[in-house]
This record gives sequence, structure tokens and C-alpha cells, in this order.
Amino acid sequence: QKERFLPLSPDFVIELMSPSDSLETARKKMQEYLDNGTRLGWLINRKTREVEIYRQGQAVEILTNPESLSGENILSQFVLELDNIW
Repeated sequence: QKERFLPLSPDFVIELMSPSDSLETARKKMQEYLDNGTRLGWLINRKTREVEIYRQGQAVEILTNPESLSGENILSQFVLELDNIW
């Protein structure tokens, strides 16, 4: 049986899906991060070139083939360029 992680979460998480990951499982994991206090999360799906952005108290935002992502007000100076990931 798979153990769940501790109910402690960082303010910001990046989840890069591997080819063997299921989207449903990854989405549940992102929701679990939010439920435990994460304020911003990116679920990066290289297969579909989509990024799902998770924020506390907001609907999930889905971006298709973005060039970069900003850490917003959580990590204001952080920008992830996605050209090497795609």
C-alpha cells in the first residue's frame, strides 16, 4: 500500500509528469498539496504541452504551450522557461 506524504507542504510546487503518470493521479496529488497549504502549484504535462496552474481558492488555470511561467507573488523573481522542457 502506498503511503501518503506528511500533511506539510511548501508554498510552491512543480510537478513534472513522467510518461507513466496518470493525469487523474497527478491532479489528485496537486489538490492534496493545496489542501495542505501549498499556495501555488504547476502541473506540467510534456505530452500535451499543457500546464495546469493551481492556486489557493481559485479554479485551475490551464495554459497550452506557454513559453514561460512566473512564480507570481510566491516567488516573484522566479521564471521558468519551458523551451527546454517541451
